[in-house]
Amino acid sequence: MSNSTVGNPLDLRAWIDEVKQLGELTEVSGAEWNLELGAISELNVKKELPNALLFDDIPGYPKGHRVMTCSTSSPSRLSSILRLPIENTNGGLTQSLRGKPKQWQGEADQYPPVFADSGPIFENIQTGEDVDVFAFPSPLWHELDGGRYIGTGCMVVTKDLDSDWVNVGTYRVMVHDKNHVGLDMVPGKHGAIQYDKYMKAGKPFPVAIVVGCDPLGYLISGIEVPFGMCEYNYIGAILKQPVSVVKGQLTGLPIPSGAEIVLEGWAQVNDERIEGPFGEFHGYYPGKPATAPVVTIERVYYRHNPIIMGSPPAKPPNDYSYSKAVMRSALLMDALLASGVPDVQAVWAHEIGGARMFNVVSIKQRYAGHARQAGHILSQCGVGAYMSRYSVVVDEDIDPSNLQEVMWAVATRTDPDLDIDIIKRGMGSKNDPMSIAYTSKAPFTSKAIIDACRPYDFIKEFPAVAEASKELQETVRAKWKHIL
Repeated sequence: MSNSTVGNPLDLRAWIDEVKQLGELTEVSGAEWNLELGAISELNVKKELPNALLFDDIPGYPKGHRVMTCSTSSPSRLSSILRLPIENTNGGLTQSLRGKPKQWQGEADQYPPVFADSGPIFENIQTGEDVDVFAFPSPLWHELDGGRYIGTGCMVVTKDLDSDWVNVGTYRVMVHDKNHVGLDMVPGKHGAIQYDKYMKAGKPFPVAIVVGCDPLGYLISGIEVPFGMCEYNYIGAILKQPVSVVKGQLTGLPIPSGAEIVLEGWAQVNDERIEGPFGEFHGYYPGKPATAPVVTIERVYYRHNPIIMGSPPAKPPNDYSYSKAVMRSALLMDALLASGVPDVQAVWAHEIGGARMFNVVSIKQRYAGHARQAGHILSQCGVGAYMSRYSVVVDEDIDPSNLQEVMWAVATRTDPDLDIDIIKRGMGSKNDPMSIAYTSKAPFTSKAIIDACRPYDFIKEFPAVAEASKELQETVRAKWKHIL
């Protein structure tokens, strides 16, 4: 890292101004932090085109202490976050993303973050006895949650014990009391690997929790960036500009200079408390309350009128299910193309499966076995294998993001005996709500590949579709848009 270049401070407020220009921001006054704010957000994303929500005048808190939700739940806002041309459709956005993750990953080393001397994040500082996490309106998102969660759309900044590798991950953060929070990191995640190293060495683990910034921050912190790569570099590649960071006064960890709220402290050896439960991305509470590392907060930095970035999971569609669907669809598309599958038209990782459990690819069939090839690779490629349950292959006339069309193809173009392949003992997860029914102690699960394409050996004889052609539809829609 250097300080020779001016970087992007990941300022949430600049992005909010863009959302206002798009006409996609709704400001909400007077919602309670206790369940109401979460329920409003949950119902909002069930609308066809949900706006981003900015909550203010939260009872018990000063005006200006705000919470933002639903930031990534539309094509145009997600385009804006990813610095792509504004797209208003799923198809347009996924096409814009083709090849981008590979490009960003390849260019990441060109954009290390740069240190600034100061930034808006240092406008207010709590230290010592003044530290009080309850100064911010952390919501109780769902009725069965184990506590209030200040960290959902957050970035948890940590550093490797044996190298300069800084990791930035999105892990849930539950408030225990005024200066202690619980940090839930799934085993195997990069932050958990770093934490384990410190614990085995008998050393306290430094942590900085960024509770709000440009949503690009938590969007990228929540995807699979390669081991050893810093997410700040990846974000810089998207921005075509390095991220501006400042050093935490306590740990020296890099935090975005334009962040809204940052909690800084240490996870001490053997300091764990019961954390959770918390509703998960697939719409269930698969885990029971369990011990998780505790971070003792010794510094709190925040801007005037701070904004919590909220992104609570729930039964899909949820706050971030759309962004996960888009990002994972782009990664799956790249994986299929890299494996040599020809004439892939589009891929969609459906929100109903948490962007993991129900994935669809459309192809233009070129040879016998083409559909099965695409389906099996979709199910088993590196980015797709974890928790994949159903992989569906459809013809090019089917929009894979349109569940009505997909299931029409399944209903009318399949023979269950011939067109469903089952893979046994595939890659599952203990986070799977069906893990209770796993017959093995290890997280194996079966997987189905559904070939919902027209049978290749009868493709020329297959009945024509009783539907207006795409060209006729476009002409009629343009002429009769006042009705349609």
